[in-house]
Amino acid sequence: MADGIEVRGVTFEYSTGLGSVLAVKDASFTVAPSEFLCIVGPSGCGKTTILNMLAGFLAPTRGEILIGGKPLGKAKTDRGVVFQDFAQLFPWRTALANVEFGLEMRGVGKAERRATAMEYIRLVGLEKFSSTYPHQLSGGMQQRVAIARALAYNPGVLLMDEPFAALDAMTRDDMQGLVASVWAATKKTIVYITHNVAEAVYLGDKVIVMAAHPGTIRQEIRIPLARPRDPLSDEFIATQRHLLTVLGARKPPARAAAE
Repeated sequence: MADGIEVRGVTFEYSTGLGSVLAVKDASFTVAPSEFLCIVGPSGCGKTTILNMLAGFLAPTRGEILIGGKPLGKAKTDRGVVFQDFAQLFPWRTALANVEFGLEMRGVGKAERRATAMEYIRLVGLEKFSSTYPHQLSGGMQQRVAIARALAYNPGVLLMDEPFAALDAMTRDDMQGLVASVWAATKKTIVYITHNVAEAVYLGDKVIVMAAHPGTIRQEIRIPLARPRDPLSDEFIATQRHLLTVLGARKPPARAAAE
């Protein structure tokens, strides 16, 4: 199951002691079912605000969001969310029990939810660590558990907010490969927030580039590369350079540090 997304003229303002701040202005875009969308832009450009609105954590000040053709407020269980923070897992639950959580909240029977959770633990390569607690896992392994948990209750959309930003470069590269393989296996609709241009080129079917102030969409770019993608190929580097030009960067940095 995968749902499409429609964002129609969405604006979000929040209040501070100094008055109203415009975080996102007139954002409009679509994500087709099973499409992988990456959103890139400088800090403070509204990327995470958009994701929080898609998740239902924030309500747009103006505009409309549809998921699976339904207004956001009527689509409560169709989104899985993976955050950057390792603390998103329940420390008192094992890896397997964490993955079971959403199914448990839905009232799925013990045997069925255990079998489903194990399926997704295997998908992210952690079957040998199913009885391990989060504090016993590396950061990359914890994020694998978080991805499995978000997928286990079969959401139509997976939302990922810079999930690998806190990982070292080698682990981050491994996790990017995992996400690409999980997406190929599940064909979920994914919206992925990142500062890393090379990551966006590696993962995305298309990329939305945000402008800094106010949070507006500068350009939407389709990635013309076949999968699997080679970050060292001329085509990959040329696509990365184009995105950096749109962002206003002077030159493309190395893959692990591209922003």
